[in-house]
Amino acid sequence: MFNKILIANRGEIACRVIQTAHRMGIRCVAVYSEADKNARHVAMADEAFLLGPAPSSESYLRGDKILEIAIQSGAQAVHPGYGFLSENAAFAKSCFDNGIEFIGPPTAAIEAMGSKSAAKEIMSHASVPLVPGYHGEDQTPEVLKTESVRCGFPQLLKAVAGGGGKGMRVVESIEEFDEALVSACREAKNAFGNPDMLIERYLTQPRHVEIQVFCDKQGNGVYLAERDCSVQRRHQKVIEEAPAPNLPDATRKEMGEAAVRAAQAIDYVGAGTVEFLYDVDGSFYFMEMNTRLQVEHPVTEMITGQDLVEWQLRIASGEPLPLQQDEIRINGHALEARVYAEDPDNDFLPATGTLRYLRTPEENLHVRVDTGVVEGDEVSVFYDPMIAKLIVWDDDRDRAIARMEQALEEYRISGLKTNLRFLRNLAGSAPFKALDLDTGFIDKHEQLLFPASNLNTAFCLVMAACFFSEKTKQQANNPDDPYSPFGYQNNWRLNSEYARPLTLIHAETEYQLNVLEQGVNDQGQYQIQIDDASYQVSAVLNDDQLKVVINGHQLSVHLYNDGDHLTLFHDGEQFICEQHRETFGTDDHAADNSLTAPMNGAVVAVLVESGQSVKAGETLVIMEAMKMEHSLKAPHDGTVAEIYFAEGDLVADGAELISLNALETTEA
Repeated sequence: MFNKILIANRGEIACRVIQTAHRMGIRCVAVYSEADKNARHVAMADEAFLLGPAPSSESYLRGDKILEIAIQSGAQAVHPGYGFLSENAAFAKSCFDNGIEFIGPPTAAIEAMGSKSAAKEIMSHASVPLVPGYHGEDQTPEVLKTESVRCGFPQLLKAVAGGGGKGMRVVESIEEFDEALVSACREAKNAFGNPDMLIERYLTQPRHVEIQVFCDKQGNGVYLAERDCSVQRRHQKVIEEAPAPNLPDATRKEMGEAAVRAAQAIDYVGAGTVEFLYDVDGSFYFMEMNTRLQVEHPVTEMITGQDLVEWQLRIASGEPLPLQQDEIRINGHALEARVYAEDPDNDFLPATGTLRYLRTPEENLHVRVDTGVVEGDEVSVFYDPMIAKLIVWDDDRDRAIARMEQALEEYRISGLKTNLRFLRNLAGSAPFKALDLDTGFIDKHEQLLFPASNLNTAFCLVMAACFFSEKTKQQANNPDDPYSPFGYQNNWRLNSEYARPLTLIHAETEYQLNVLEQGVNDQGQYQIQIDDASYQVSAVLNDDQLKVVINGHQLSVHLYNDGDHLTLFHDGEQFICEQHRETFGTDDHAADNSLTAPMNGAVVAVLVESGQSVKAGETLVIMEAMKMEHSLKAPHDGTVAEIYFAEGDLVADGAELISLNALETTEA
């Protein structure tokens, strides 16, 4: 077994590998970019080395520098995690050539599966069923368009290299093909350095079922059950579960054996995942093989009781498989939800910012949180916006879902937008519980998954008023004289009462409240007036928890306060408001006839020129954020007046990119 390994990654997966390695008595070397110098994985490691600037091309993708550090530090092996260099055959070969074990498959296996088109050719010879399509070497646009017509619609354009939803486009008709091809090729080249595409028929109601396989250096192979990853957005997984519900035992066995055949066909070693599309008629088709550990591996660990990172380390050091196929047991059901910094209400655009307030559910045998961040960390534009993975386990699927709902309600983040409320809506939705699963789940149930808030606005305003009052009182109270009138908020006067006016702003609406603290000897007793409604309230503030009784209704909520801004967490939702203070000044707003950046990112392409006429819905600018492209379209017909940024420029959320002049109309 190794004494020291280097983890060529960052964030959650680096922390995950370090935890298992330390449990096994293995020392760990971390690498980090300038943006990650205070990151959690750096603090957890035994030693750490600076790679370079924040962009991954100058840090985590610098295989040459990582190899130098591995040699310098005396590491015997490199664990690549997932993403970055995990499926880079050249890096794996460099490790082997320098006498350092690459904790992953042989170079030839990575190369074989690194090209989706080559992988399909190999699978056809291994008797693994394939989706109809084109995966040839001729990549000229004319040939691809011809094959597109032959394949039929809808279809999926997919980069032959890489994964994670990058370089993928669904094409509904031949009229969409040209623009989709250009965009997918550009995104694939930027992400993987390879613009080549394959085309496959897009099944309209498939489930995404994948098999976890392991092979050792002695040629043995096993599968550790399967995972259902059907719930996706933009081809990226949102919630995964294991085992796949409602999968017949015969199909499970057939799919598992096909996955092992696929792995052994390329002399695979280590952890791999063979992904299948499982159609409504019970047939399944090979989609791709990921030659690395998957993001969603914890659900397999929870139902098998096995540590898959430990399996990786043991197999890489030359040990045989820890278990044979007939020794692998499945127990209960597990789900994983990916907690992202993103805005589900705005097409899941990635978000950036500081994790100013972070509270996770308590971890136990049923609940696990895999993360690479702590409170105060920044989610930057340079890396994937995943904050954490929330994993739950219980005896059956229904109980596991209940665990997930509760854990998501206990997960509280403030400082940036997240998908926590969306995840809770999804996990608690009737179709999800009823196993209405396919890869179009989110689009199909959009109205159900994006409901209006259920929070009682008046009650939330009352609780916010109580918080500000209690906080001010706690700051002002004299511990030597708790009954002093100067510690109260009612503008105490002799023989009179005065209700303090308070203006709160929520969702751009101002609310006028009058807050009367009742009796100098009764702490936390208020009468609060909002318009014509009156609320009798008692309140107790303890750290970030506020307990209130409003007109006899008892409630307990958590809060995060940042100056005049307050975030209230209740029933899995957030209520955000601001205490208004009169200020003077002017705000600069972009004109309505402008195109603004919907997130922080980089300009990939500007497709128009000044003075050019454009139509509503026409793509004007393409931005990239978190390695994904986003097309920004004209809000109306008009002409381009000014262009403020060029290709390659970094822009901030809300920055004006292009100003448009509306087309003038003339009456006959």
